[in-house]
Amino acid sequence: MKLPPLIGRSLNRGLAPLGGENAASLIPRARLTGPVPWVLAIMIALTVLATAGGLALSNLANSARSDLSGALTVQIVEADQELLAQQSEAAQRILTDNPAVQSLRAVPQAELDALLEPWLGTGNAVDSVPMPALIDVQLRDAADAQQIDQLQAALAEQIPNVRVDAQSDWLRPVYSALSALQYLAAVLVILLAATSAAAVWLAVRSSFAAHRETIEIVHLLGGKDDQIARIFQRSVAIDALIGGIIGLLAGLLGVMLIGSRFAGLDSGMVAGGGLGVLDWVAIAAIPFAAILIAMLTARLNVMAALRRMI
Repeated sequence: MKLPPLIGRSLNRGLAPLGGENAASLIPRARLTGPVPWVLAIMIALTVLATAGGLALSNLANSARSDLSGALTVQIVEADQELLAQQSEAAQRILTDNPAVQSLRAVPQAELDALLEPWLGTGNAVDSVPMPALIDVQLRDAADAQQIDQLQAALAEQIPNVRVDAQSDWLRPVYSALSALQYLAAVLVILLAATSAAAVWLAVRSSFAAHRETIEIVHLLGGKDDQIARIFQRSVAIDALIGGIIGLLAGLLGVMLIGSRFAGLDSGMVAGGGLGVLDWVAIAAIPFAAILIAMLTARLNVMAALRRMI
């Protein structure tokens, strides 16, 4: 059996240090022609997209909760338009005198009509529908059930057909959907990390099997398990670095394209889902986490294989 150059030279002057160029000559790898860098690049790109989506959804939910935490809507139902106007003015006076209220705004009739126009059209159809008076209220603190009951009771003394609702209650189904999507993004990240580790595991096993005879000779010449494991770790780390850079760039391109589409919606709620500085730092750390996972996977795989050789 013809020995690799590294082993042939080592027979005459002891085992050469297993590192750097010596390690590369022991287990040569063709960069970018093997599947590992490309598989990791795909996994990291998908991880970047899933992480960015999860962080954006988290920011969106937190922004919506913050904006609506102290927001209330006062609704007055009355068929008589003159009496409705009087009750609306009375409600505004009561709310203005309440120390818990920071600001309020009576929703104009024209704004209410505009909300119905997409469904009822313009003209008599809108005029024939009795509309309640709506007042947007912003409290100084977050709204709770006790404050809502107190405002309801204070208004009901003079206005019998009044109703006070927390605006955040209307979005509870939206919050639940956002939470479910965040959990889904987290599960996807975990699954992608596990898949990447499995791909590295299989690649290392294949490489170990292909160079088994060389590794046995190195082992017999006094090479330590830790030295041999570091050879595979170095090779996998380079593959993971190349795949990480490619995957990060591809993932960031996808995030920017998707972000530009959502920015075109020109919605205040969607704007709350922007990524902050810490979010971008977390995304940029994904390739480094992938390298650590790949190196740990390679080391555990090689050490287990070496123990079976003994």
